[in-house]
Amino acid sequence: METLLYRLQALALRALLLLVSVLPLAARRRVLGFVTEWVVRLSPLRRRAARNLALVWPDRPQAERDAILAQAARNVGRTLTGIWFNDDFAAEVADLDPEGPGLRALRDARAAGRGAIVVSGHFGQWEAIRHVLRREGMETGAIYRPNNNPFYEPIFRAGIERGGAPIIPKGRSGYRQMLGHIRSGGFMALLPDQHVSDGEVLPFLGHPARTSLAAAELALRYDLPLVPAFAPEGDTGLRVVFEEPIPHTDAATMMHAFNDRLSWWVTRHPAQWHWLHRRWKPYGKRRPR
Repeated sequence: METLLYRLQALALRALLLLVSVLPLAARRRVLGFVTEWVVRLSPLRRRAARNLALVWPDRPQAERDAILAQAARNVGRTLTGIWFNDDFAAEVADLDPEGPGLRALRDARAAGRGAIVVSGHFGQWEAIRHVLRREGMETGAIYRPNNNPFYEPIFRAGIERGGAPIIPKGRSGYRQMLGHIRSGGFMALLPDQHVSDGEVLPFLGHPARTSLAAAELALRYDLPLVPAFAPEGDTGLRVVFEEPIPHTDAATMMHAFNDRLSWWVTRHPAQWHWLHRRWKPYGKRRPR
């Protein structure tokens, strides 16, 4: 029964993507944003996102939190549109001028034949970051979590593969592949803003959250720059900002700094972060740093 359900879900998505493919990319975003908003409204994801918003901003009026949730649900569709139609998205951002001092650090690493770790979050149009880097001659691979639905998996993977290689599944063998890539001077993009059961308890948006230290540990072990990058959408359009590299200290301090930087962006553009994740889970007796 589960296999049949997965197959039907993938078929429905393929049909939807085929229908909207005749539209301009901006119109596809609007249509798919509408769809994802209603998927969230009619599923348990809505309650999860509402709990997250209430945890972070309990003093905000309920109507304001509801508006953020609705916009965030639409933005999920906007982001997925960029992944599902990644060739068109790459063309759209082909002339986008990147900002920030971190780009110089990445260029210097590439010129020296060294790798680099780019860290971002499920925020804004994060796929634009890898498109910009690829255009700059710094193709950047990514780690991804294989989808539970095996029939959807090739749709998603085909999309993210267009942003840069290698695309590496999470897991022990994938970790070894990533090590080989960065040791040979490759760049990797990581999104360490999700709960990991063995992560360090660090503050994020004012609350303790288990955070992976892997990005900082790799940067320290192989002496690589750790560069936060964000792709917010504002009144003037899409931006790609490469921030100052996080100084090398220890892994927990460095990822604390990353959480703070992402929190800064989410506070200013709350609807652009994916509130649907179970980011804050009980952390037991361990105290946040």
